[in-house]
Amino acid sequence: LTCYGRCDLHRGLRIEISQHPHSMRKVANIVIGLQRLQKFRHAEKVSRSTEFTEHELLNIILESVVEGDCDSPVTYSKQDKELQCTVCDNLQKRLVHSEGDPYLLAVTLKGGNQSQSVRINLSTYASPSCNSTKGQPVCLGIAKSNLYLSCTESDSGSPHLSLEVKELKMIRGEDGLKRFLFLRSVKGGSVNTFESARFPGWFISTATEDDQPVEMCGEADTSRQRVFTLLP
Repeated sequence: LTCYGRCDLHRGLRIEISQHPHSMRKVANIVIGLQRLQKFRHAEKVSRSTEFTEHELLNIILESVVEGDCDSPVTYSKQDKELQCTVCDNLQKRLVHSEGDPYLLAVTLKGGNQSQSVRINLSTYASPSCNSTKGQPVCLGIAKSNLYLSCTESDSGSPHLSLEVKELKMIRGEDGLKRFLFLRSVKGGSVNTFESARFPGWFISTATEDDQPVEMCGEADTSRQRVFTLLP
């Protein structure tokens, strides 16, 4: 397909297509991009009468990102931005770690026991354009340690969540380190899910029962909690 054109979507924004052959994938991306930009334009109109927080505006922009070309090797580079937080599931259980254990537990903590919650370092990574619409790639590590959550294949063949000792900076798709990456999706400013980058459709989750290991679950599994709140 060879074409040339110019499209003024609204003031300050222009789409130009040059006289070069494009694959059907790239043409499809242009169409998808135009649809998403129309949604963004609607959000812009709404924002004139409603004040958005910086976090909400960032989510609107991220949802408008166009999926790109994946022909080049996939590489994730660690960014300067890092968030330290406490993680709480939908049933108000906190994540706890006992020294030496290769896993985290989800436990209901009361009163003065809140300090037992493990502090998580959430490190962001540069997302390849081909994955940018699925969520922000992050690594989840225990603060003041070199322990990171990783998603690997268990003996039964299902994805399994565990803690591994590792130094992480750059992650390449072919070096086996993709097991440490999770795609963080945020909705409503506080609702977080963490999908395995290595095993799409599998999410970090907790059991309904107390004092159980944090594990992976499939998207269709409604028996486990896979929605989390990040507390400062």
